[in-house]
Amino acid sequence: MSETKKIEVMENIHGENERIALETNQRLTEAGIFCVNVMGAPGAGKTSCIIQIIKHLKRVTPFVIEGDIESDLDTQTLTRLGIQTFQINTGGACHLDAPLVREAVKQLAPNQRGILFIENIGNLVCPAEFVIGEHMKLLISTVTEGSDKPYKYPLAFEKADGVILNKSDLMPYLDFDLDFFTRGFRALNPQAPLFKVSAKTGDGFAQVAQWLEEKALALHEAKD
Repeated sequence: MSETKKIEVMENIHGENERIALETNQRLTEAGIFCVNVMGAPGAGKTSCIIQIIKHLKRVTPFVIEGDIESDLDTQTLTRLGIQTFQINTGGACHLDAPLVREAVKQLAPNQRGILFIENIGNLVCPAEFVIGEHMKLLISTVTEGSDKPYKYPLAFEKADGVILNKSDLMPYLDFDLDFFTRGFRALNPQAPLFKVSAKTGDGFAQVAQWLEEKALALHEAKD
């Protein structure tokens, strides 16, 4: 098989994924559901950050789709908190794709306006390459990963519409260079807001929730 044919196959895969993602995005928009694709490495605190954001939401209803390779532990946690949640297990795939999300949205069937958080697979590479129907990408990084991540995984930071720097309460105890991290991030993405938070203490999440609520309410107003 020639190299040209390999490229054509990849283009077809991405093209079909983008077509389905657009359909899902339009469906959610019509329903007044603002969709957030939550990305981050394993252990970055994606679920914990989603929970903290939801605690601070005042004007919109939250929904969650949980993506994992295996298990439904996070879905169990969210369900116990009274949050309507649907589980996707990829069985090995390193990212969610648009067909999986389309089916999950059908199964979840959110019945009122709000915000849908889709927690992607723990990975700083593949999830940034695929649209899944979202209105925005929210990247969760953490001080425990080190300050070099924008330099090593540029696409995730470039594609993000907002970045959460989690576990900021640990910064005094770690060799984390915030200026170096911020310079790398801003070189890739001058516009997206950066929020320093702690999912353990809850610090910083009121601002994140307010920002997301404003985005969701703007979508609702545009639809009206």
